[in-house]
Amino acid sequence: MRAIIADDEQHLAEDLQRRLKTLWPELQIVSVVYDGMAAEQALTEFKPDIAFLDIRMPGQSGLEAARAAMSDCRVVFVTAFDDHAVEAFEQAAVDYLLKPVSDARLQHCVERLQQRSMVAPDALLMRLQQLLARQTHPEPLRWLRVQMGQTVRMVAVEEVCYFQSTDKYTTVLTPDAEWLLRTPLKELTGQLDSEQFWQVHRGTLVNVRQIVSACHDLLGKVTLTLRDRPEKISVSRRYAHLFRQM
Repeated sequence: MRAIIADDEQHLAEDLQRRLKTLWPELQIVSVVYDGMAAEQALTEFKPDIAFLDIRMPGQSGLEAARAAMSDCRVVFVTAFDDHAVEAFEQAAVDYLLKPVSDARLQHCVERLQQRSMVAPDALLMRLQQLLARQTHPEPLRWLRVQMGQTVRMVAVEEVCYFQSTDKYTTVLTPDAEWLLRTPLKELTGQLDSEQFWQVHRGTLVNVRQIVSACHDLLGKVTLTLRDRPEKISVSRRYAHLFRQM
């Protein structure tokens, strides 16, 4: 039996190689590579029986590289998904290694490979692609956990007038309060509904439903008036096109 290992974390790839040699001395590891393109090349060149592929790698993902695998090659994906995703893998009978790989989990994987009863590569790829898409495009954030002193309050995202970046934190401004959120604005942006919250400045996200008017001055500067907040919101030139006059 011949195998390849592909993982962009070199020390993890080498550790997996060492442990596989201990657990399965007869397994011949013919290539260890560190990016998706090299993984695809190794699959094409060596035509291994088994491929241990990290899912997220530079160049292309392990899912993409696995398309180069022969039909009888059994693919074991290395993942960093959360517990819910792991349950989905289990239910689909798809083999995987969850970083960091425990000794017991690796032993179990080796036993399954030796039994030659893995899921067919095409079915495995389809199931993992569905799961990866769900992880890549999660549901928009609906609730925020904000803290004031020893009190934690749940604030509905739809109640927020706008978000303002404050150093490493984010100020959450509702019609009647201001809260500090321990999440950088850059990270928060990817969790919000982009149709409801527009970025109007490097450090400002505005709830579109709160915008009453956009005022253009003679120099082209745009200022927003909100329904439930007294302050005016400045729009940077980069985002002024969002409020271009018709």
